Parts: sequence; C-alpha cells; structure tokens
Amino acid sequence: MSDTASEIELEDLGGGKGRYVVHGPDGAEAEMTFTSVGMHQFIIDHTGVPDAFRGQGVGLRLVTRAVEDARAAGKSIIPLCPFAAAQFRRHPEWADVLKK
Repeated sequence: MSDTASEIELEDLGGGKGRYVVHGPDGAEAEMTFTSVGMHQFIIDHTGVPDAFRGQGVGLRLVTRAVEDARAAGKSIIPLCPFAAAQFRRHPEWADVLKK
C-alpha cells in the first residue's frame, strides 16, 4: 500500500447502492460505485481515481476488494464500468464471480 492511500472502506449509500472508497491526501477520494441487483449480484458502474492516486494501483485494489467481497457473499458481478470490465479481462481467475 502506498503512503498516500488509506485502507478501502465500504459505504452503503442506500437504495441498493454503495461504494468502495480510498481516502488520500488533501481530501482526495478514489471510488468504485456499485448497484445491487437482487440478492445475488451487483453492477460495478463507475471507477474514479483522481490524479493524486495515479500509478499506485488503487483502481485495481478497489475492483479486487469487490471480487473478494462477492466471493465471500456468494454473489456475482456485472462490470459495466469500462475500467472494471478491463480488469476482469486481465484477471481470468475472477471468472467465478463474473456474471455470465
């Protein structure tokens, strides 16, 4: 983990929506937002990583955390966000949580 990135927090935004967030220097936040679809799947709909986090792998850490949480909860992921979709293509070992 970088000196400028904190741990990943999971926030419930209500209405089946949430986000994974990393707080950084000067109030910067990297986030990945999602929407639950029923009880067994969720959509990753956005990943935003500001310049303060560039080159630190924070975006990948956010998606990895979602994959880990999906596995633990027996859920599948629909990666509509282009960044998340690209990470799923790069990580075939995540196929078990990818919604077919």
